Formats: sequence, structure tokens, C-alpha cells
Amino acid sequence: MSRALDLVHVPRKSRRPGVDVFRRVGLAAGLVVFVALVVFLGRDGYTDSTDSQISALDAFYYASVTVTTTGYGDITAVSDGARLATVLLITPARIMFLILVVSTTVEVLTVQARENVHKRRWRSGLKDHIIICGYGATGQSAADDLLRRGVSPDKIVLVDLSEQAVKSATERGLTAIRGDATRSDILTTAAVREAQAVIVAPNRDDTAVLITLTVRELNSDVHIVAGGREQENLHLLRQGGANEVIDATAAVGRMLGLGTYAPGAVGVMDEILDAGRGLELVEVSPVEVDGQFQAPEDSNLVAVIRSEKRLPAADVGSVSLQRNDRLVVVRDAN
Repeated sequence: MSRALDLVHVPRKSRRPGVDVFRRVGLAAGLVVFVALVVFLGRDGYTDSTDSQISALDAFYYASVTVTTTGYGDITAVSDGARLATVLLITPARIMFLILVVSTTVEVLTVQARENVHKRRWRSGLKDHIIICGYGATGQSAADDLLRRGVSPDKIVLVDLSEQAVKSATERGLTAIRGDATRSDILTTAAVREAQAVIVAPNRDDTAVLITLTVRELNSDVHIVAGGREQENLHLLRQGGANEVIDATAAVGRMLGLGTYAPGAVGVMDEILDAGRGLELVEVSPVEVDGQFQAPEDSNLVAVIRSEKRLPAADVGSVSLQRNDRLVVVRDAN
């Protein structure tokens, strides 16, 4: 599980680690310069076993080996003033340098540990979420629609092989897993067994079929919505276990035809499909009024789904609604 969690990218606040590293490197270099300056100003109190004079280079050399506690012993303090400077100035600088190095190391380890804890907490609380397999143009549009419909970002998990797609998803506050959605271990990391729905939106139909088969094998109850580009492949998605199959090519073609003969209807359809703006198409449950079930007052009934089958359009206005019916209605998004 720990290796699988390494593929998970949970959205976090940007901390700009590069700036922090440069700041610490600057502090460390400043300590070396400080020690070198102290030695060079008091160079008469130091002796060099290879050369009686202490140059600026010797001072920097002594500072570097001193703050790193290497201490070759070729340059030593011989006067009382130099030794006092070592006690009061150089030793504290050495201690500060060590603290800086140790604190940086500890912080790196702490950040990694905190990240692992955060991922495990995310994984343990993951339930009734929606998995989107493929974060290309189609997957991004699906995520946008879910967010506009009020789905919380922490209830959406993206799976994609592209590093850029994963980065784009996390920048938007979504959790992403970099991996192949056709693999069982990747889908297991995404908690497919606890998922509410899976959207299959890769760039290839054969990949979509394989993802659908794998998802259905791992979870026999999850609702699968799959998109296909070739008409001849749509039945494979249905046979693979997809509950809803979207014919992407035909959908665009229908809109083009509609725009030719009913231009005004295109804007209406676009508005209906764009959640949260103007009219919207949603699925609701019937409400009970005086012992009778009916559609909500603020909506127009379009279709009735009963026992997973859509009733004929001619029956929609006259059929008696039942408690377990699912109603497809058009209502004002505002």
C-alpha cells in the first residue's frame, strides 16, 4: 500500500520549497563568511603549519573546515585573543551551522512523514466518491460539471498516466493518481470498491473497454459511465459493464444537425447541459402530496425512469408516479 500511495497526489497549499532552501543555504554561507572574517581580522593570533602567514584564502579554508567540524588542525589559534574569539564567536557559529543542517534534514523527513500520514488519512476516509479515468479534455469537462453540480473536490479522484494532467488536477484542488487505470492495483488505490461512480474517459476506445472491464470486475455495483468515439465499440462498453454509454461522436453530430435546422435550440441545449447556468437537466425523486407522488413544483417533467427503464414519452404526462421512480426534469438552476 505504501508504494501505491506514492502515486497519489493530494492537493496541498503551495509552500515554495525552493525559496526556503536558498534561504538556508544563504544563512550557511553567511556563517562561513562570518567565521572567515573573524579569523582574517585576528590572523596574527593564528598559525599555519604550512605557511606562517594567514591569507584570506586560509581564513575561508579554516572557516569551512571549522563550521563543518572537520578540523584538520593545520591552522590553529595560538594567541589568547584568537582563542577567546573561537570560544565566543566561532564556536557559536559552528553550533548554529550544525543546527541549520540538522533542522533542514529533520524538516525534510518530517514533511515526508506528514505527507504520508495525510495520504493515509485521505485513503481511509475515501468513500462514495467519483473516479474519473482520464483527465484529457473530456475528463476535465466531466470534472467541471461535477464541481458545478455541487460535488465536493475531495469526492473526486482523477486517474491519469500524464504527469502534466496530474499536476493540473492537483492545482485545481483535486486528488489525482498517476497511473494506468486499466490496472487493478491503481484502481484499488483509488478505492474503486468504495466508489459511488466511475467515469471512463480515456483517449482510446480500446482503453475505455479495458478500464470498464477492470472496474466492473473489482466492483459489481458501482455506476459506470463510459464515453466512446467509434460506433462499433459502444456495444463492447455495454457488454463490459458500463451502465451508461455516451456516443461522443454522435452527440456532436446531433448538435451540429440541430444547429442547422433549429439554431435557437442549440443555445437552450447548451444551457441545459451546462450545470449551474440558466436551465439545467437533473434527476430527482418524486415528492408526495396528499398521498400522490408528483414532480417538484419548480420543475418540468421530461422523463420517468422506472425499474431502470425509461417510460415511453407518451406516458410521461399521464402515468401515475411511484415512490421509487426517478424523474428527469428541467428546472431553473438559480
